[in-house]
Amino acid sequence: MPTIHYILKDGTTREVDAKIGASVMETAIRGNVRGIDAECGGCCSCATCHVYVDDAFADLLPPPDDMESALLDAVAAERRPHSRLSCQLSVTAAFDGLRVRIPETQA
Repeated sequence: MPTIHYILKDGTTREVDAKIGASVMETAIRGNVRGIDAECGGCCSCATCHVYVDDAFADLLPPPDDMESALLDAVAAERRPHSRLSCQLSVTAAFDGLRVRIPETQA
């Protein structure tokens, strides 16, 4: 079971075991990780699950599609090169050790 490391706003890290096929957002919600609001429930329509993916894992991810990219252009926190919506990241075995940073604000 892959472990995802969520770096919280205060700099602490929460480690959550993820199910293969679940999204990084679903894993955060199940693990009670604060800062990923997921107001739309994961249907890629609100951008309140924005995360910054660690550089070491960025190449493992498929690029954002047009809908995700448009939402990332309107996120509350700064869009960075490895900004992603965690609802669009489906966990695979290669995600073991994935580190994502939660932005200062989602709303």
